[in-house]
Amino acid sequence: MLIENCSALVTGAGGGLGAATARRLAAAGARVAVLDRDAHNAEIIAREIGGIALSADVSDTAQLEAAFAAAEAQIGAPRIVVHCAGIGTGARILPKDGSLGLDTFERTLRVNLIGTYVVLAIAARAMAALEPLDADGARGVIITTASVAWQDGQIGQAAYAASKGGVASMTLPAARELARFGIRVMSIAPGLFETPMSAGLPEEIRASLGAAIPFPSRLGDPDEYARLAQAIVENPMLNGTVIRLDGAVRMQPK
Repeated sequence: MLIENCSALVTGAGGGLGAATARRLAAAGARVAVLDRDAHNAEIIAREIGGIALSADVSDTAQLEAAFAAAEAQIGAPRIVVHCAGIGTGARILPKDGSLGLDTFERTLRVNLIGTYVVLAIAARAMAALEPLDADGARGVIITTASVAWQDGQIGQAAYAASKGGVASMTLPAARELARFGIRVMSIAPGLFETPMSAGLPEEIRASLGAAIPFPSRLGDPDEYARLAQAIVENPMLNGTVIRLDGAVRMQPK
């Protein structure tokens, strides 16, 4: 699908993977809605790329509905949706204090898994009402973000791995269901990337994380995620699949 002149909405676009994706889509000619929980960061990126800024917490369905409605009113219903928003959490199943840790587990699933489902559903509803763009009947593309933790979850990542495993598992059934509307669904599972979270780590830890990646032995650049997102949008045969973007890393137990 051609990106030029399409409307796009990117969540978690105030920084990291989402910001890089918003920049790349805008450079390819898309009208981009920059959605982030942090309204200030969304405004910064939107001004930079000539897009519009939206603020919403992806765990709040009403806020997401309002954000998509605002995007449609300003730039048209998005034909490209890249969902990067999420949280990283760490909590053991058997912590030293003996607590069950349900609050962390439920919060992680609500943001990462249920939030993804709601974005997927709202985006699909909007796209299904659009006219097809080509002879294939293409109406739009939805890209979600899983994680290598989907398959390589480490100690303390039970909640995170479960949430990202759910995202990965939704990809094929969603693509099959939405195929009759000309809507493709893909997921990217990043490995170790430069993000606002990793930027706060001590340099020696960042270096050790990069060294653990077979090749290239460094943290991923967010634009490398964005380049894959662009390739997915542009290649009509990419559908219903989770792509690991990880430099061949396989995470150790801890």
